[in-house]
Amino acid sequence: MSENTQSPRKPRVAVVFGGRSSEHAISVVTAGAVLSAIDRDKYDVLPIGITTDGRWALTADAPERMAIADRALPNVADLAESEEGGVVLSVDPANREVVLTEPGAVPKALGEVDVVFPMLHGPYGEDGTLQGLLELSGVPYVGAGVLASAVGQDKEYMKRVFVSFGLPVGPYEVIRPREWEQSPAAARKKIVEFAAEHGWPLFVKPARGGSSMGITKVDDLSGLDEAIEEARRHDPKILVESLLRGREIECGVLEFEDGPRASVPAEIPPVTNHDFYDFEAKYIDSASGIVPAPIGDEATAEVQRLAVAAYEAVSCEGLVRADFFLTEDGEFVINEINTMPGFTPISMYPRMWQESGVGYPELVDRLIQAALNRSTGLR
Repeated sequence: MSENTQSPRKPRVAVVFGGRSSEHAISVVTAGAVLSAIDRDKYDVLPIGITTDGRWALTADAPERMAIADRALPNVADLAESEEGGVVLSVDPANREVVLTEPGAVPKALGEVDVVFPMLHGPYGEDGTLQGLLELSGVPYVGAGVLASAVGQDKEYMKRVFVSFGLPVGPYEVIRPREWEQSPAAARKKIVEFAAEHGWPLFVKPARGGSSMGITKVDDLSGLDEAIEEARRHDPKILVESLLRGREIECGVLEFEDGPRASVPAEIPPVTNHDFYDFEAKYIDSASGIVPAPIGDEATAEVQRLAVAAYEAVSCEGLVRADFFLTEDGEFVINEINTMPGFTPISMYPRMWQESGVGYPELVDRLIQAALNRSTGLR
């Protein structure tokens, strides 16, 4: 009897990116970097883009077309192999097959998917919605589960969880959709009273957004309504925060076999030509952080401890970037976590792990392997 020499099938990774949120373009950029880094000798790769109107599309495997070029942002629609065809993932856990549908054509099976790398940022992807679909489908995926993704996306409830676990947060106020719709005057009065207690300037931001989109620094009452409307373009619930004076420090958390570990921290220095570290500073002008942050061994150990504590408090999995302020009196205050942070090679999360001894391709591989080794379902 002859020996079977057929090689085992390589795990198939579906890289899902784009989406319906205002962070669509950043998701495309991030996915392009991941597609470039995945070891093709070890994995088969299926790129799936979600257009801004929610259509799942098979896209070109072309990382070079997924970068910001001459300040122009990439879009899934420009990468889709068909203007009308769609990709469908089965919700039967016994069948992980992906099917391509085209108008007037017989559906075409594209084969099974072993793990999904969801490179989506913001609502409809990073907020637990996609994670819920993948749980129903029985497909392992990289990153946080349904609850952690939802909490990590909603800055109000994220802060509430942090407080319940004893983590320090800064002063904030929330304006819910019904408050603004029923009585803008009462909502405005609530913010003015908050400013009277904590001082101007304030930061007005979408409660469930990212990439610094929709955020306005408000120096006085005259700019408040415009800032609220800008935030509400991205999310009907808004968060108002007081200015914390201090240094911006970030720290990455990565899941290892023995549990989560923290990277060396990074510092985001004050940016020039911008009021704060906004979208343009981050992605267009490529403002760069300092890695590792020059804060000393004791402060480094403390921010690493707090980053892991935040990861555990929200029940995260895989990865997190935790953002802090190091105040003038030497105390750390946690601002937020990102359950799927920016992931290009020049993004802060990969840079922090590069400095910690985990290079970009290894980082991508570790996340895929952690997802393959973790079952779906309650855990």
